[in-house]
Amino acid sequence: MALTPSTMLPLGTPLPFGVISAQLATGAAQQVSGEPLDLDGLARGPVLVLFLCEHCPFVKHVEQELSRLQADVAGPPPRLRILAISSNSLQTHPQDGAEGLRAQAARHGWTFPYLLDGHQEIARAFRAACTPDPYLFAPAADGALRLVYRGQLDDSRPGQGRPADGKDLRAALAALEAGGTPAGEQRPAIGCNIKWHPGSEPEWAR
Repeated sequence: MALTPSTMLPLGTPLPFGVISAQLATGAAQQVSGEPLDLDGLARGPVLVLFLCEHCPFVKHVEQELSRLQADVAGPPPRLRILAISSNSLQTHPQDGAEGLRAQAARHGWTFPYLLDGHQEIARAFRAACTPDPYLFAPAADGALRLVYRGQLDDSRPGQGRPADGKDLRAALAALEAGGTPAGEQRPAIGCNIKWHPGSEPEWAR
């Protein structure tokens, strides 16, 4: 396990709908669990994209908090849509395949869409680096969904004896609900590195 921080994608970056749509259309990415993915519906409000996987201890540490977050934002109209993505190479980590992701989602009652990014192109579009790696997008004045928060859920870590409470992410969500903007000072997420296909690591992962 390599302890890896988020690359901190620049705030204001648009959500890469085109990459997600293209990867799903060709079968390079597939939805393995959760409610059907409605890409048009994602554009109607804030979207939280989470790079996760099944085996990572840092993901396991926040799983229950993700279940609480899902429950807290449920109900019509959704205050937040959640999209989970696993991009780990199945050549090196087959436990992060479709079966493992479905079992993980079932254990925790996750109903949000969970994608398997088989060619890792979605992860590249986000410059995703670790698991968990959260990205919060919100509608902007130009009609696009733009990045307003990226970084840690909170400052708890596995083995510290403190449960995850999502404090940092929840503060960003509260700012949006109040009609404001999340604070610009944001701390990187820390977790296991995304397991790239051998020999295909992007520049930021080397």
